[in-house]
Amino acid sequence: MPMVRFRLTGSRADADAMIAALHGINDIEHVEEIDDVMGGMRDDSSSSDSVSDSEAQLYRIEVDAPNDMLADTVRGSAEAIARELDAGIEFTDEF
Repeated sequence: MPMVRFRLTGSRADADAMIAALHGINDIEHVEEIDDVMGGMRDDSSSSDSVSDSEAQLYRIEVDAPNDMLADTVRGSAEAIARELDAGIEFTDEF
């Protein structure tokens, strides 16, 4: 089963909207937000408690697709949804 993994940069509402929309694709049964192991650490800051320069957060989302064709549909849909939400998206092989 192909796994589609991506990072979404946006608000909590953006992540929730993305997850809900991907759940709505026929034959997609598993969409999951993966917890951030580093829990808010910023590479550009000496303090993990610093307030971000923007309100955007990073969300890691993975989707199990039953076949390659549906995985391509998930990628295309996720890109379109991110564009509508004005959120950033980056596809990756692993987190």
